[in-house]
Amino acid sequence: MINKRLLIKNLLAHNDENSFYDKKRQLNLHSKEGKAKFLKHICALSNSNPANNSYIVIGVEDETNEMVGVDFFDDSRIQNLVNAFLENPPKIQYENIPFPHLPKDRVIGLVTIRPKSKVSYFKKGIHTTTANSYFVRRGSNSIPTEDKIQFSKSNIEIVISIENNSRNSIEHTLDGVLDFMLNKHKDLNAKHKVFKELFVVCWAGIKKKIREKTFYSRVDIELVNEQVKLFYSAMDDVTIDFTDSTFVITEYIPLGINDKTSYYPLEQLTITFFDNGYYKMETEMLFEPPQYNRKMLHHIYNSSLSLLKRLEKQGISGILNQKEIENLPATLMICYLNGFQEAKQKLIDAKPHLKQLENQEPYVAFKEAMRVLRKMKYDKD
Repeated sequence: MINKRLLIKNLLAHNDENSFYDKKRQLNLHSKEGKAKFLKHICALSNSNPANNSYIVIGVEDETNEMVGVDFFDDSRIQNLVNAFLENPPKIQYENIPFPHLPKDRVIGLVTIRPKSKVSYFKKGIHTTTANSYFVRRGSNSIPTEDKIQFSKSNIEIVISIENNSRNSIEHTLDGVLDFMLNKHKDLNAKHKVFKELFVVCWAGIKKKIREKTFYSRVDIELVNEQVKLFYSAMDDVTIDFTDSTFVITEYIPLGINDKTSYYPLEQLTITFFDNGYYKMETEMLFEPPQYNRKMLHHIYNSSLSLLKRLEKQGISGILNQKEIENLPATLMICYLNGFQEAKQKLIDAKPHLKQLENQEPYVAFKEAMRVLRKMKYDKD
């Protein structure tokens, strides 16, 4: 089993990016330009390393090689993005790796690109990258190529050496478990479980019961051997289940018209552990939006549009019922998911008005609604 902290340190010890790894200060997957750059590097690294893993380390200053960290990245649809634009897409995994010297809300991102013998290329264009574009690594650069790509195995030995030097030890594992249980979460009922006599998973969170179902919020989960961290915020509601070989986190969202007492499963992350010291993470979208009577929803939609107009013209002073504003993003999302196609754009247009409110609850609700819609979009790609 690889200790991801040691792996990152060993990769950075090479200092300059090369044909099997790249480093970035941060990722920007919120714009077409940012997505295009990320996909270009994935394509180039995959094509240049058909027989060994390749890596992207995120949260590192380019010139000084200093690990400064990035925000915790929770986009389980990153593989769907790669699949949507690349032909013969490689399997990739994004992991959040905590380091002791970084603030608690900062991690180093590690993208692992699994070897694939088939050549990857863009099957459709994005930003300035056109369809049928091929990329390879030349030193530290990802460059386009029109030449036939020749498979190379030149990086196999050096990558294997780096990975072997990053193997775990009992000391690392015990220190990690004790730190999690006794220091990081001594105020919570922290738990741990050993899988396949190899992997140790620790978790802790704020527990609550709703209708006989146990939910957790503000959840920290660590795969101690791998130095991998998973995190769910105070706004999230998740359940945790496990068997002898799986650890399952199911995220729920409270949703309803003018009411949030019903909980709907959003997505499920399953970590499966194998006897050979390998594990995999798989995410499945579970969300099935609630369906409402069309006539009733039409009336609610018109009321929401009227509320938006008052907010745009008069600000919060024109709204008598503050709860209506807090429920507005979820209501527009439900309308969109029930066939009111313009509701999504109305929700997006409301962003600047919600953001400037002194009470930030409506804006938080907006971000949550957009997060759900984004996950559904990636799931369909």
